[in-house]
Amino acid sequence: MELIQGIILGLIQGLTEFLPVSSSGHLVLFQNLFGIKEATQTFTILLHMATLIAVFVYYWRDIWELICHPFQRTTVLLIAGTIPTVIIALLFNDTFDAIFGRGKYIGFNFIFTGFVLLYADSRHSGKKKIRNMSIFDALIVGTMQGIAILPAVSRSGMTISTCLARGMNRENAARYSFLLSIPAILGAMVLTVKDMITGEVVLADTIGVVPMLAGFVAAAVSGYLAIRFMVDIIKKGKLKWFSVYVFILGGVLILDQFVLHTIVR
Repeated sequence: MELIQGIILGLIQGLTEFLPVSSSGHLVLFQNLFGIKEATQTFTILLHMATLIAVFVYYWRDIWELICHPFQRTTVLLIAGTIPTVIIALLFNDTFDAIFGRGKYIGFNFIFTGFVLLYADSRHSGKKKIRNMSIFDALIVGTMQGIAILPAVSRSGMTISTCLARGMNRENAARYSFLLSIPAILGAMVLTVKDMITGEVVLADTIGVVPMLAGFVAAAVSGYLAIRFMVDIIKKGKLKWFSVYVFILGGVLILDQFVLHTIVR
């Protein structure tokens, strides 16, 4: 991997992890464009660590509050939201990978994300704050987050949209979604480490230290900026522009997959 490729993949991971356009779908797309069969486990873990740092920096006050007072309702709600995601990932991750691996059908998944975002954008802001969520609300959000293990289905898009559908106000929908991303990102890192240990993914050392570090920095910085941008966008109710983007991208990829055969093969 060249230096510029590492930076681009880092930027993509950082931006699309928190923008509702799917980081997994974009990484698959650009790996196809770059001719990279698969990012190494080390690089994947570094990118996840970078996006995790971005969340910690932006929401450090909320996280510090959770650390100092772990036995509170927000902690329970985050645990409840994580449980369905873990169950779906453990039961269906291999199946989804077999069906959708290497970018198959990601065009359709992008379009699915677009419809969810359109629905969310049509919702009027509710009044619920995180502390007013029910356990059932958290379980529904966590289930939708679990569906986002599909490539090109946006995790942030699913969780934010579901929070809005459950009557949360826009600011708290964003806060809960991004706090819920912490165990989700940690879980993705654990799965990657598991694959390294079991040998399901062959360890490669061809990326090089400099491209990996450059990708890490790019992902951390762009991830932080993406969170700031998304919080502002959600407050203003402008998710429809992201839906337009994924509709166009999904349409192009479907055309390419079934007619042109230049990107997704």
